[in-house]
Formats: sequence, C-alpha cells, structure tokens
Amino acid sequence: MNADVRTPIVPANFFGIVLGVIGLGNAWRLAHQVWGLRPAIGEVIELIGTLVWLVLVTLYVFKWIFARARAIDELHHPVQCCFVGLIGVSTMVVAGAANPYSHTVAVALLAVGSVYTIAFGAWRTGGLWQGGREIGHTTAVLYLPTVAGAFVAAAVLAALGYADWGQLAFGAGLFSWIALESVLVHRLFTADALPPVLRPTLGIQLAPPAVGAVSYLAVAPVAPGAPDLFAHALLGYALLQLLILSRMLPWIRQQPFGASYWAFTFGISALAIAPLRMIQRGETGPAALLAPWLFVLANVVIGAVAAGTIYLLLRGRLIPATPAATSPSSTPSAAPKTEPTA
Repeated sequence: MNADVRTPIVPANFFGIVLGVIGLGNAWRLAHQVWGLRPAIGEVIELIGTLVWLVLVTLYVFKWIFARARAIDELHHPVQCCFVGLIGVSTMVVAGAANPYSHTVAVALLAVGSVYTIAFGAWRTGGLWQGGREIGHTTAVLYLPTVAGAFVAAAVLAALGYADWGQLAFGAGLFSWIALESVLVHRLFTADALPPVLRPTLGIQLAPPAVGAVSYLAVAPVAPGAPDLFAHALLGYALLQLLILSRMLPWIRQQPFGASYWAFTFGISALAIAPLRMIQRGETGPAALLAPWLFVLANVVIGAVAAGTIYLLLRGRLIPATPAATSPSSTPSAAPKTEPTA
C-alpha cells in the first residue's frame, strides 16, 4: 500500500542512532563502576536510546504498511540493504540496556534480535557470495549484518549469562571481520574515491576492532592479572583506526552534516568501553592511562552528533525527502541519492 500518509518514512539506517546512544550509556554505567561517577546519567542515556529504538521500530513497521515499495527497494539496494540488519543489532543492544531491570525481558529481546540478525546476515551474505556486485557499492556498511551483529550478540549473551554461546558468536564476528577487511581496504586503495555522500560511512571502520575488543573481554575467561595480548591488540588497532579517521575528517566533511555521521558513534562508544572493561580486569598500563581521555572523547563526539541531529530534526531537515533507497547507477562510482547512516 502506497497511501499518502503523514507518518515519516524513516530509513533503516536511523537504527544506528540507537547503537551510539546506548553505547554511550554503557560507557557511563562502567564509569560508575570504575570511577564512581553518578549512575543516573548512564541510566537516563540508556532510557533515551531505548525510547529512540521504540519510535524507530514503530516507524519502520509503518513503512512496510504504508510505503511498502520503499521498504522493498531499501531491502534490495546494494548499499542501503545492509542497514536493515541494524534492526536486529539495535534490538540486542536494547536487551543489554534492559537486563539490570528485567532479565526476562532482556532474554526475550536478545532472542528476537539474534534470530533476526542470524537470518538477515545469512540472507545478505548469501547474496553477496553470488557475485555480480560493482566495486563502487563496496563500503564499510558490509560490516553491519555479520560483524556488528555477531560481536554485539557475543557481548550481550555474556552479559545475560550465556558466555559459552557468546564465544561462538565472537568467532563468527572475528572471522567475518578479517574476511571483509581486506575487501574493503582493497576497494579504498584501488577504486574511485568514495563520493561525498558515502564518506561518513567510513566511521564504521572504527567499530570492528573497538566493538570486537568489548566482545572479546565479555566472553574471554577471567584470568589473574591484566587482560591478555589479544585484548590489547584489538584496542591498539582501534586506536590506529581512530587516528586514520581523524586525519581524513576534512575529506569526509565535504559531505554536510547529517544523520550519516552517527556512523562514528558506535565505534567511539566502544573505544571508551573497552579500556574500562580492561581496568575492571586489573589493567594498570596504557589502556588505564588512556581510559579517561577516550571516555571524554566519546562524550564530546556523541554529544555533538546528537546536538546536530536534534537541530536538523527541529528544522525539519533530518528525514530525507526522497525515498530511502534509489536505484543505483551502473557506473562503479555511483552512490544512492540519499545518505546512508550507521
């Protein structure tokens, strides 16, 4: 049904907002445990992220009812389709936020989110393996269905008491990341430059090592002393990605600010969480030294992106006026007309 309704047609990529907001809330929860910061701040941020998730889920269901053609176009678009996987990922993140208040609700949300993520990841990856894909459509959004989904599932499973299942999910995410990393970096090295509209998606590059570190620390057995070499290695690679992205900011910012800049927030929040987790395990070295600075950075970046998003929302410029997914051009450098977000 394509009825003309007043309900906003929200792209699936808006679910990336949930990851950034609740990720920051998780950082504040840990900061309370490690440094004694006020617990209410983290809980309020978690609540805001959960409410955003509820609104987006409702609007996405409405899109399938009132703008089904747009929803189908988005699902089959070579770039935008990967953001549909964020629906399951964000549901699992909300499960983690809900766990301190209701384990039963958290388990139910985790079950729904993980089943959705597995099904979508298998469907989308199966399509990619069939080939016929233009190199210009290869962007960091490919991490979302399997890498982000598996790493988040591992961390939430461990938090809910299922660390053994979380180890399986961590393995799925780790090796999916390794496989995709070379493909994406090869594209960046050898193909045409990303068009401005897609450049903010590079912020997703920070997420695999940072979220992977959080995931690994969640599922790895607790041993005496500081976290092991692999945890430090993941954090080190995440810091390298942060430096590279910082160097590229002038080039990325040729795309005007929009919701697409939430692509940076999930990785930034995980970069604050990982060293806090390491401190809880006895870390006293470089990660402990960097932890306060990374925590402040996460708050500044996510706070700035949130403020800019609210500004656009109040001015009626946040939600695209055009369909969330458009038919891509046959040329490798072509990009969708609307900006993708993570």
